[in-house]
Amino acid sequence: MRMSLLTNSLTGVGIRDLKTIADWAWENGICELDVGPAIPLDKEQFDAVLGEGKVSVGTMIYCRNFLSRDKEEAEFHCSALRDRIRFAGEMGIGKIVCSTGVTAESFGGMGFAPEKSLPAVVELAKQFVELAEKYGVKLCYENCPMMGNIATSPDLWKAVFDAVDSEQLGLCYDPSHLVWQFIDPYKNIYQFADRIFHVHAKDTVVDREALAQTGVLQNGKWWRHRLPGLGELDWGRIVDALYEIKYEGAICIEHEDPVWEGTEDKVKRGILKTRDHVSSFFM
Repeated sequence: MRMSLLTNSLTGVGIRDLKTIADWAWENGICELDVGPAIPLDKEQFDAVLGEGKVSVGTMIYCRNFLSRDKEEAEFHCSALRDRIRFAGEMGIGKIVCSTGVTAESFGGMGFAPEKSLPAVVELAKQFVELAEKYGVKLCYENCPMMGNIATSPDLWKAVFDAVDSEQLGLCYDPSHLVWQFIDPYKNIYQFADRIFHVHAKDTVVDREALAQTGVLQNGKWWRHRLPGLGELDWGRIVDALYEIKYEGAICIEHEDPVWEGTEDKVKRGILKTRDHVSSFFM
């Protein structure tokens, strides 16, 4: 098993050159990158990194609402994802992390009804999967409830996978999002073993005093993301489960801890703390 780094936290503090990010990653024992949407699809930039043979690019990520009620916005994001699938295939990058999209029908009343988006999600997924199969790229739904997504829980994962039925479609398993949804983050590793194509390293802490005052509907007031080891998750247990299912991919550092944000120095220190904690469980 190995560590990867999602570029988003570094582009967020102004480092937008892929080679600069790759060099820093290599100097700090991280040999793979997940490239986020702030990095342009510039073949020269990617060739400069891949040509050295030190740091690989294992994954690209583009999570947006591909089914937005704003048709122009939806088509823009669909086109951007198609571009990334083609680019990844041409550059030998094996995976794209994305969302499903979600329709306006899923919102309203007191809650979120993701199943109302399922027909549109499946129809669109089949189009993306067809293109991904052509270019030899796997699509991985991140189970994040933001960014226009219904692949956020085991019942919806199963529904989409059953309907699309492609070996090219799987999960980017991010257990931090399961914590605040009160979904078991451990046993679902075994249940979806053959669909876990990628893993994000991030944690979540639940403020139970705040939860007692706000309830779960006031999202964001009673939980926040933390570095692995500072939240609710047992990363030793997660890594062990991944070994048990014979997962052979990377565990990617997705740094979103607000305590370790704001400056380049703090972000880099947060990344390295995550590296140290998660990799301490590697065999």
